[in-house]
Amino acid sequence: MASGGGGGDGGRVIALDFDGVVCDSVGESSLSAFKAAAIYWPDIFATPEAEAQKPRLVEQMRAVRPVVETGYENVVQIRCLYEGVGVEDMLERWHAGMLDDYMKKWQLDRHELVTLFGRVRDDWIASDLAGWLAPNRIYPGVADAVRAALAGGDEVYVVTTKQARFTATLLRDMAGIDLPPERIHSTTVSGEPKSRVLARLAEQHPGAASYVFVEDKFSTLEKVIKAPETAGKWRLFLVDWGYNTPPERQQAADNPGIELVGVQQFADLMAGTL
Repeated sequence: MASGGGGGDGGRVIALDFDGVVCDSVGESSLSAFKAAAIYWPDIFATPEAEAQKPRLVEQMRAVRPVVETGYENVVQIRCLYEGVGVEDMLERWHAGMLDDYMKKWQLDRHELVTLFGRVRDDWIASDLAGWLAPNRIYPGVADAVRAALAGGDEVYVVTTKQARFTATLLRDMAGIDLPPERIHSTTVSGEPKSRVLARLAEQHPGAASYVFVEDKFSTLEKVIKAPETAGKWRLFLVDWGYNTPPERQQAADNPGIELVGVQQFADLMAGTL
C-alpha cells in the first residue's frame, strides 16, 4: 500500500494525465478546432453551411474523442467529419492509417497545426477568458482528491499532451490548483512518449516510496508497461471516466499491470489509502 506524505524521498511521485482524468475539455477543444478550421480552410468552414453543421460536428467530436492523442488532431478530425467520415470508422482506424492518410491528402504539417491550434486558444483566452473556460469542466471529486495529495506532501505532476499554458490556466481557474510550471510536462511540441517523461521523474526522485501514474487512455498505459525505462517501475491506473471506451476498460481490468479505478477509488489513491 502506498502512503502519502514525505515530500521528497520517502513520499510518492504521482503523475496525472490531464484531459480525461482531471478535465473534461472536449467541448472547448471541439469549438477551438472549428475556429482553427475556419482559419485554415476558410472556403469550407467560414461559411453559413459549415456554421449550420457546427452542432452536429461538436456532438460527433465528443464521440470520437477517445482516439485523440494530441490536440492538433482535432482540426483534422473536424474536417473529416464534415466531409462525411463516420464516427465508428474513425474510432476504428484513426491511428491505424486514417490520420496519416488525411494529413498527406490535405498536405498538412503537424507543427503548423499545433501552432495554429495553440494560437486560436491564446486568442480566445485573451479576448474572452470566461468564454474559453465555460465549455470545460473539472470532473467531480477530482480536484479535491488532487489537493489532498498535495496537502499530504506527495510530489504531484501533470504529464499531458495538452500545451502547458492551457493546462495551467484550467488548473488554476477551474480546479483551484496552482502548480508551478516545472510540475506540468507537455509532450505536444516534443512528441516524446509519456514513458520518457515518467522515466525522468523517477530519476529525479530516486528515493520515492512509490510511483503512481493515472491515465484515461489504455493505449498509453500499454506503452508504459512495454517501455524498458518504465516497465515494472510505476503503479498504473486507468480511470473509468474520461475518454475511453467500455472495451478498453475491460482490457484494463483484465491486465494485471493496470488497475481500473472509479472516482472514490481515485480519491483513496490520492489520499494514500489505496
